[in-house]
Amino acid sequence: MSIEKKIAEGLLSTKAVRLSPDKPFKWASGWNSPIYCDNRVTLSYPQVRAMIRDSFVERINEAYKNVDVIAGVATGAIAQGALVAEKMGLPFIYVRSAPKSHGMENLIEGYLEKGKKVVVIEDLISTGGSSLKAVEAIRQAGCEVLGMAAIFSYGFQVAIENFKEADCKLVCLSNYSALLELAKETGYVVPEHFELLKKWAVSPDTWMK
Repeated sequence: MSIEKKIAEGLLSTKAVRLSPDKPFKWASGWNSPIYCDNRVTLSYPQVRAMIRDSFVERINEAYKNVDVIAGVATGAIAQGALVAEKMGLPFIYVRSAPKSHGMENLIEGYLEKGKKVVVIEDLISTGGSSLKAVEAIRQAGCEVLGMAAIFSYGFQVAIENFKEADCKLVCLSNYSALLELAKETGYVVPEHFELLKKWAVSPDTWMK
């Protein structure tokens, strides 16, 4: 089994990912979605947590050279990023979605020296907008972002375009396509639901409207 499907299996088995094409979820954006993803759930399952951590380390070592610092995107990727940094023996920081409203009003938490090479950890990629704000914050702090590594991506075209425009490399442990294939192979979804799920990825903003 490929690493993409192994990670997808872990997400489904822990219910970090739930598929419900007949009773879709409603996203904050207003989109109808047949998938709900909360990868923080995997932190409660030691074997899956370790598999994700070790897969991150493997992919980072393959994709990026001379990494100085691991950064997590708040809040979903703080724990994942810290686990990866610990395994790699590297410093860890995390980036808030907005500056703190009191005290030092930090956007970046932890010590980050200018000129360092950073890999950003994210738990989930949808459009990429919030993830790339973290990338920009680290660049503004005078550091080089080698790229981002995420647990899961929906594979939206808009995300691909956003990362390209931001000149930020992205590697993902798993993705929506691999998850669907696994769900089909294991009988997790029935054939008619599989077709519904495929259509959502093509046009998520108009699906089921």
